[in-house]
Amino acid sequence: MAQQHLDPTDPLAGPVSGDALAGYLRAQATEFLRALRRHRETGGEGSPAARTKPRPGENSSPAAVDAARALRRSARRISGTLHTFRPLLDPDWSEAMRPELAWLSGTLAREHAYAARQERLLLALHRLSGSSAFPAQSAMPGRAAGSLGTTEPGAGPRDRSGGIPERGQLTVGAAKAGALLERQLTLARTRAHSAALQALGSSRFHAVADSVAVLASEVPLAPAATTADLRPPAAAAEERLGDAVAALPLITAGHPYNAEALVHGLSADTAPQPQDAPWHQVRLLLRLHRYAREVLYGEEAPVDVHLLHAGRALHRHRDAAEAASAAASAARTPRIAPATAYALGVLHADQRHEVEAARFAFQQSWAKETVHAP
Repeated sequence: MAQQHLDPTDPLAGPVSGDALAGYLRAQATEFLRALRRHRETGGEGSPAARTKPRPGENSSPAAVDAARALRRSARRISGTLHTFRPLLDPDWSEAMRPELAWLSGTLAREHAYAARQERLLLALHRLSGSSAFPAQSAMPGRAAGSLGTTEPGAGPRDRSGGIPERGQLTVGAAKAGALLERQLTLARTRAHSAALQALGSSRFHAVADSVAVLASEVPLAPAATTADLRPPAAAAEERLGDAVAALPLITAGHPYNAEALVHGLSADTAPQPQDAPWHQVRLLLRLHRYAREVLYGEEAPVDVHLLHAGRALHRHRDAAEAASAAASAARTPRIAPATAYALGVLHADQRHEVEAARFAFQQSWAKETVHAP
């Protein structure tokens, strides 16, 4: 990644002291506590509703969902900042806090992930079978409607009107595949919801919340932080990101439907796609880079449009890769009908196409980022 040279009018032209780090961590800790209070007030942990076992498919209130998302966001930012600037923080405290915050954000994220995966896969099944999308939903942007009657990637509709063609009811295979996915992912979502409620009521979570409450008023900086400059650790995070992008398998990933990307698809091997791991790593490193920029710039952090687009592409990549894995897992269900397995296979291939499209979008965004970096 090209290094950016700061001009004299840039707020980062001079050293950035440890006070900026302390202020950022205090602000994120305060946001965490506010989100926790909202979550409890809207039926989260501590209320009678939170102690009730959820029914399959049960949705939390929008306010509770927003509060849980804010909790995750603050926990991720605190954890990421502790990682990037760990030489400037009390080592025992930061090393104890980071895994606890990662546990919390990961636990809270699972229910939303399963719900989004279910919606994504069912919409894709409707699109691929040529039926109408769900009410108040439209086809996913940037993709043409195909047919479950062909395995040709990206096959377009016969209808030239620009809309999704009406082809009657879903095929038997697609309908059964959708029912199987909905059953499996609803069960996973329900379990994730229960796990999140149990976590928010646990002594482990209360210990995390107590530590964050202390952080809101007192940041345990290392003695060297008072005279340190925050720019070198932030630059190191940017360099790690650039190195990870440079190591991406861009040549193989450039083929829209390469055989290596599918070699583990519907086989008995349940290991993740080997191509996906470095892309997931880049997504995490990009997040750390963004958080480091927030620390340096404070509330006036400029929005880097190219980094924003690159991050969105990597989120799409993660979502499509996990959706493809869910389709492949469902296809390995014992004793399912051949038509159902076929529909799931086409769905898996469709989501792997989405993975390739997201990789291409990331490459385009990253190329613009490096060109614009002076």
